Amino acid sequence: MSVLVIGGDKISTIISTLEDLGASSIRHWDARKKSSAPKKKIPQDTDCIIMLTSFLNHNVMHKYKNIAKKQNIPYICTKHSSNCVYDEYKKMIDSNSCGDCDLNCNKRKNENY
Repeated sequence: MSVLVIGGDKISTIISTLEDLGASSIRHWDARKKSSAPKKKIPQDTDCIIMLTSFLNHNVMHKYKNIAKKQNIPYICTKHSSNCVYDEYKKMIDSNSCGDCDLNCNKRKNENY
């Protein structure tokens, strides 16, 4: 699963948490400046967007939230804490009815071979 994290400066613990949950590709945009993030386009292979609300301009968050809705990309708005990210990410995975989106499915398939 490819994850885009928007907001925050140092997210090494969050990256570790996401990797433990099975995220294969993690991109990070700090989005502190009003001028930097709004010009960026969400990569096409993005499966989930995580917005760290404590370190994110409100207008930027609103913009990417609307884009995610239009493109049917699941998104999470959470605090800059690996525990909060873990909880919200797990809720998203558990609430998703599609078996293909379960991050553990790839691990299970590889274990069976």
